[in-house]
Amino acid sequence: MDRLKIGILFGGLSEEHPISIKSALEVQKHLDLGKYEPYYIGITQGGAWMLCDGPAADWETSGNCRPAVLSPDRGVHGLLVLDEGKYETIALDLVLPVLHGKLGEDGAMQGLLEISGIPYIGCDVPSSAMCMDKSLTYSVIKAAGIPTPNFWIVTEDTDVDADAFDYPVFVKPARSGSSFGVSKVSGKEELAAALAEARQFDSKVLIEEAVIGSEIGCSILGNDDELLAGECDRVALTHGFFKIHQEESPETGSENSSFIVPADISAESRAVVQDTAKAIYRALGCRGLARVDLFLKEDGSVVLNEVNTLPGLTSYSRYPRMMAAAGLSLGDVIDRLATLALARRNG
Repeated sequence: MDRLKIGILFGGLSEEHPISIKSALEVQKHLDLGKYEPYYIGITQGGAWMLCDGPAADWETSGNCRPAVLSPDRGVHGLLVLDEGKYETIALDLVLPVLHGKLGEDGAMQGLLEISGIPYIGCDVPSSAMCMDKSLTYSVIKAAGIPTPNFWIVTEDTDVDADAFDYPVFVKPARSGSSFGVSKVSGKEELAAALAEARQFDSKVLIEEAVIGSEIGCSILGNDDELLAGECDRVALTHGFFKIHQEESPETGSENSSFIVPADISAESRAVVQDTAKAIYRALGCRGLARVDLFLKEDGSVVLNEVNTLPGLTSYSRYPRMMAAAGLSLGDVIDRLATLALARRNG
């Protein structure tokens, strides 16, 4: 049986570029070469696309890269690769966009893939865009009857009255990931600096009430009614708040957080978290995969924190850990995601 030609996109223009490379390295490690023929397409932080041998740390300077782009022409259905002044074409059966953050998981890349006609793994354009913008996520989920934090939208020209809030609050870029630009504000004197920090990442900012509860994650895999929830995890904090990917060496652990997998919560709470995560996933139109993060309050109720449609797949990331605890290796997850993406094409 012929191997599936899979394009693996990594890198990208967002602040999460280095994390994407680490995720792609882990995908490379677990990809079954008996089933897949991989084509690694790295996107530099300057926006150049290159076909290369793989997502090594020095991939941009390895000398084994050629300019390549995904063709929007459905007749090509794959890559255009520049080789000695001429373009050759490489047809692809499938694309796995291992891209985090802006222009990776916000619907932009998904739009290009829709135009190209190439099946791809993960959420589509509308669900990607909604989940990337926390204010849109909260609005949809509130309408579905699921609790979210109270929040206020701050745009560039908004005057903010610091006396209008009960502290602490969190200040977040509306469309960023991995805690970049997020601040916990304990008093009104800290608010202006927190807004300035968030605005470095997005012109649209949220001021969000602090929810008292345990941070519980739930990994979801599947489409429509056929959803699999991995084991839940709990973020155990010693102080401060959880800042994923902000450490100098996250592979060796965090200074203030660790993960308990499976989460040390009751079976009843576990069921509530998983059922609510699935309901959120469906309400937002997610498909393929997502990590749904919730707050579990003392009374057993849950409140949405955020939804990540292309969660980290690094050696220390939460999504693959939760799936592994449920009995699925990253290789198994990739196989299932590929099957789901190709089924959508044939459906």
